[in-house]
Amino acid sequence: MTDTRLLNLPAPAARYGTLAGAALALVGTFLSWTYTDEFPGDLTVTGYPGGLQLITLTGAALTLLLTLSALGTPGLRWITPGGPHSAVRLMALGTLGTTLYTVIAIAVELDGLIALDPGAWISLAGSALALVAALGLTDDVPRTPGPQDNALHHLAHSLKAPAPKAAARTLPAWAEILLIAVTYGVGLYVFTYGIDTSYSELFIGYLILVALGALSLGRAGLLRRLSQLTARHRAVSLAALFAAAICFPFTQDNDTYALIGTNILIFATVALGLNVVVGLAGLLDLGYVAFLGVGAYTAALVSGSPQSTIGVHFPFPLAVLTGAAVSLVFGVLIGAPTLRLRGDYLAIVTLGFGEIFRITMNNLNGNSGPDVTNGSQGIPNIPDLEMFGFKFGEGHDVLGFSLGRSGNYFLLMLLFTAIVLLVFHRSGQSRIGRAWVAIREDETAASAMGINGFRLKLLAFALGATLAGLAGTVQAHVNYSVTPEQYQFAGSSPPNSAFLIAAVILGGMGTISGPLIGAALLFLIPEKLSFMKDYQLLLFGLALIVLMRLRPEGIVPDRRKQLEFHEQDEATVPGQAQPEKTLSGTTTAGA
Repeated sequence: MTDTRLLNLPAPAARYGTLAGAALALVGTFLSWTYTDEFPGDLTVTGYPGGLQLITLTGAALTLLLTLSALGTPGLRWITPGGPHSAVRLMALGTLGTTLYTVIAIAVELDGLIALDPGAWISLAGSALALVAALGLTDDVPRTPGPQDNALHHLAHSLKAPAPKAAARTLPAWAEILLIAVTYGVGLYVFTYGIDTSYSELFIGYLILVALGALSLGRAGLLRRLSQLTARHRAVSLAALFAAAICFPFTQDNDTYALIGTNILIFATVALGLNVVVGLAGLLDLGYVAFLGVGAYTAALVSGSPQSTIGVHFPFPLAVLTGAAVSLVFGVLIGAPTLRLRGDYLAIVTLGFGEIFRITMNNLNGNSGPDVTNGSQGIPNIPDLEMFGFKFGEGHDVLGFSLGRSGNYFLLMLLFTAIVLLVFHRSGQSRIGRAWVAIREDETAASAMGINGFRLKLLAFALGATLAGLAGTVQAHVNYSVTPEQYQFAGSSPPNSAFLIAAVILGGMGTISGPLIGAALLFLIPEKLSFMKDYQLLLFGLALIVLMRLRPEGIVPDRRKQLEFHEQDEATVPGQAQPEKTLSGTTTAGA
């Protein structure tokens, strides 16, 4: 393999420098970082890391572990089956980013750099040394040197390129199942820790390390290995995943954090419905949040609210079916005349539908139109659910754990999410799902093969509308009320059409887990960082630009999309056959 180190350092200096820097950063977290407890997290205690020190400690420990694995330490080689050195660089970058952010935050919030104690300087110097030394490790992805060949360029390359494939070591079935369960348990802990962060500084440090740490583990090949294991034990993986999700509300002492989890599930379920329309069928719908509003308003009208103008009280299962059915009807009525359009024209029409829905709900106030929705006042006082004697509005003790109102709705919404996941998976794997993908790739070619494009697009539109209406029925009860302002194209808080589109694109179009991750990030970040609310559209726009530049296929890419965007990168992975052009223009695999 060609020696393509990012910095021209002697190999021993690079190896031991990375180890020494990570160890130094870790030791620094056990010392005081500032002299006063005015900075959140109380970083004044020596010998007991707290707050952001724990984030740096975790990053430094993982950097040490990955470095030892990359150097071939017996018993640790399995940690980096793919690209060890780029994984070390990314983890070291995450540790330095968290530590540097903490130092800057302390200096800004207190008396400047003079407020820093030696522990902060030691961790900062150690994390910087670890990153610089890691840049001297031999790269594990061959690349052709060019005029722009420099450290920053190749560090960005390691962010974009897919992880090298490595032969997976065969484990006993029980060990693989145990590994899946442990992984989901760790994932639950990491997610819960992020939701439970009590101040914005800690959440930002957490976000920096988690983002770069996830990239690092991906480059190490661990995520690919996990994907292979879950594919091999699909039933066990799904059971473990939902078991971890069920445990989430029982880990929350504060009902506010459980409410955040409930809203994330609502947002994610709606994003999955939109993924049917955008990700599978390739129809850009900019007014999709209106279908969520249709389901929510329908549930509000038939669920016994004193302000409901209909004055009926359906049991919740019937209210859910009513909301989904009305959304389905609206999907067909809107899709039938508009789906003969394509591309930008379809996007403009759906954007208009979303605005028409919001304005219509605002005008059905008894003055501008019939008195149906109480206009801008909306429909408040939607009662809590009660099913089979279980009251969702009251707290319950389950096996010694306390489950509050938000926890009750979280478990209900988790059931709805499972239903939507099943519908999406079965639809995508069916003959209709393959026809949707064919229409998305080339509608003209699909029509030439005998596919009725209009009928199948209308089916996708109707199914997506139904899934959104399903989530809307739960949202109405969780929020106690529905108002027209909740269903805008781009509002101050999700869910709205712009955020739903962003969740699908950021997460990965056409995938199951992509919209779930995208929705969780887009809801959680503004919720935890309240100062971003005035700038969130600007920041999300920048995030989309950066992601489209570095990872256009999304966080969790569809295999077809990944091959389209990284065909050249895939061709340079060691051990893979290189394509060669023949005289006829076709490609054959090289030796």
